Amino acid sequence: MSYDLQPLLRSFAAKQNQENARAMARYMRDQFPFFGIKTPERRAAVRDFIKQYGLPEANQIEIAVKTLWSHPNRECHYAALDLLVRLKKQLNREHLPLLEWMITSKSWWDTVDCIAPQCCGPLFARDPQLIQRYAEPWIISDHLWLRRAALLFQLKFKAQTDEALLFRYILLNADSDQFFIKKAIGWALREYAKTAPDTVGRFIHEHPLKPLSKREGLKWLNRKSH
Repeated sequence: MSYDLQPLLRSFAAKQNQENARAMARYMRDQFPFFGIKTPERRAAVRDFIKQYGLPEANQIEIAVKTLWSHPNRECHYAALDLLVRLKKQLNREHLPLLEWMITSKSWWDTVDCIAPQCCGPLFARDPQLIQRYAEPWIISDHLWLRRAALLFQLKFKAQTDEALLFRYILLNADSDQFFIKKAIGWALREYAKTAPDTVGRFIHEHPLKPLSKREGLKWLNRKSH
């Protein structure tokens, strides 16, 4: 039995707002069209849909995600992520090719920044051998968004962060001029600074990071010191 997403898609279509859609597309640099549904309303629609129709079974996850991802409007991609985040405890190593496909398909920071820490991160934490198979190739990939995902998957690890891995990944990309890589490095350092402030402070001062990465990485430490 297939997982029917049509009720959700009809709900989105009924909620479209052209004024919001134009503003949301502009904010995303016109990368994608939008229905114009703001986040709280979209999440409520997804919640209502799940309440009525349930979540996809394990063998329905991939087709459900790809069905939503195939829709041009960005809210459908967000809905796919809403489903995956609710299912993250059911995700296993067999879903990593799907997550990798999502990172490299219709890529932008808004989806990658959810997939990496909220979907890939828990999988890598449960099975660290997957880091060798996936994150290691990602961090040296020519694909910008795979590298960003490798930098960000530990974002929520706190004391469980593999510090040596994080710092090695940062140094492998420290000379990048890509805005989204420089920002990812700064973000990863800023988050880990909340767990290991002295270590992060030393790392930033001892290594030649790009000014943007350094500035972003020091934000929390600078606020803490005032």
